[in-house]
Amino acid sequence: MRRVYLDHNATMPLRVEARQAMIAAMDSVGNPSSVHREGRAAKSMLEKARGDLAEAFGAEDAEVIFTSGATEAAALALRGRGLQGAEIEHDAVRAWMRPGLAVDGQGRAIVPHPAQSTLQAANPETGILQALPAGLAVCDMTQAFGKIPVSFARCGADMALISAHKLGGPKGVGALVMRRGCEVVAQLRGGGQEMGHRAGTENIIGAVGFAAVARAAVRDLANGLWEQVKTHRDFLEACLAAESPNSVILGRGGRRLPNTTCLATRGWRGETQVIQMDLAGFAISAGAACSSGKVRAASPTLQAMGHDSLTAASAIRVSLGPTTSRQDVIDFAAAWLQHRHRQPRGTVEPFKGQRAAYSVNAVA
Repeated sequence: MRRVYLDHNATMPLRVEARQAMIAAMDSVGNPSSVHREGRAAKSMLEKARGDLAEAFGAEDAEVIFTSGATEAAALALRGRGLQGAEIEHDAVRAWMRPGLAVDGQGRAIVPHPAQSTLQAANPETGILQALPAGLAVCDMTQAFGKIPVSFARCGADMALISAHKLGGPKGVGALVMRRGCEVVAQLRGGGQEMGHRAGTENIIGAVGFAAVARAAVRDLANGLWEQVKTHRDFLEACLAAESPNSVILGRGGRRLPNTTCLATRGWRGETQVIQMDLAGFAISAGAACSSGKVRAASPTLQAMGHDSLTAASAIRVSLGPTTSRQDVIDFAAAWLQHRHRQPRGTVEPFKGQRAAYSVNAVA
């Protein structure tokens, strides 16, 4: 059976640029903290990766702190600060924030006090983009970086969280990007690596892979690759909307990531759809990857947007990537609609809520 991977927001397949860079880095034998020639060579490799990543993200070299991923970066940035956030945030951020920011029906958070708040740039489930206020304390840019143009220097936040595997880099490496003058309390203490913010021998191979894929992502954005992804995404949504009018596409008509479709079919559980599509050869999800395998009645993100639990429990996420083809989209739409039309009468209920206005033109 041909497999089609449509879960790029969970993790993007490792890109060749990252693979080649990491293989080359494996020949480095020195510890970056050692003063001999081998150690200096390892240190030079690490700092080049830091500089390349900083340039791709619109930051300064000294602002980049390598971590084991965005989850660790979130803990480093948020722990003990009591920042306020919304229920649409990723679990890694929700673990350390104070709930309280309201969310409107279009999935946008209302942030009255940016300096005391944390806010994501893009939602991992719906793809909805936030308008980032000036002076924001912390911004989770994990899903945005690599898919849309972003710049730390211009985003207005004091700190940002990013992760390599969300843009085709290796798993297990991320970064906290922090403006000069900001302070965090080190969670890992010992040798004082990463400018005293994160002790432990640095993951040079991961850092090099992260930098390589960040450079490639900036190039792809400049070349319009994600505009092609958006074309495939819009085609998919037109197909689904035309054939399943009782379903709703969350955030449609608003500013979203170019690759993300969040589809709710009230009464047809998202977990059931994920299993059915997996058996048909398609990898999708029923929410953020951090929630996979958990018993969760409904998506907190959709509930924060005002959707009832039956709608929120029916949502699936289809997230395309640079390697997704038009045929992949056509095949998925056909498989999903086939299962949709097999649902017992009365199981699927009409959507209850406000739809975004959208005109479906002729679908080829």
